[in-house]
Amino acid sequence: MIKALLFDLDGTMLDRDASVQKFIGNQYERFKKWTGHIPKEIYISRFIELDSRGYVWKDRVYKELISELYINNIKWELLLEDYLGNFKNHCVPFPNIISMLEVLKKRRIKLGIITNGKGQFQLDNIRALGIEKFFDTILISEWEGIKKPDPEIFYRALRKLKVLPQESIYVGDHPENDVQAARNLGMKAIWKKDTQLNEVETDYMIEDLLEIPIIIDNINNER
Repeated sequence: MIKALLFDLDGTMLDRDASVQKFIGNQYERFKKWTGHIPKEIYISRFIELDSRGYVWKDRVYKELISELYINNIKWELLLEDYLGNFKNHCVPFPNIISMLEVLKKRRIKLGIITNGKGQFQLDNIRALGIEKFFDTILISEWEGIKKPDPEIFYRALRKLKVLPQESIYVGDHPENDVQAARNLGMKAIWKKDTQLNEVETDYMIEDLLEIPIIIDNINNER
């Protein structure tokens, strides 16, 4: 019997690629006094390349961006501060996220989030999506002092939800940090398909979040 679902954030519930595109285009316009000599599409595309889908922290990204594109009379710290303060205003959820969470809550499934990243930044993004109220526990790596794929952060979440690994499913987009890490603990894993990756060894694969309640119903009905 599946009693709990744990979710990744970026690339699973938050469409990070779309959010970054939206934010960085807006930042370019707001800082046009300093960025206006650069074609907008170049500012956006170079940020996205340097960001490496969130795996490079933004201090390094902005330092390199300023150097490469000859952005003068503005410090990288100001651009980073803007990112930290305003990214939440450009968060794009994947379709059907609220509908999916409402269905799971009606089925009395316990819900949690385990996400790598900066504490307040990630919490702000969760709140921007309007989903905080659905979750029984939220673990963010900076505040926990450990990050995925460390098994302890998964065990910590399971203890908070008072469920066993075999009673739980983890939903994420990263093959190692999410899918394999969860399966190593004896949890089932749902891979949120990433079109930039090849097929991943997983228990289940979804393209739309509304597929999740169907999977849970099928598992629980089988038992």
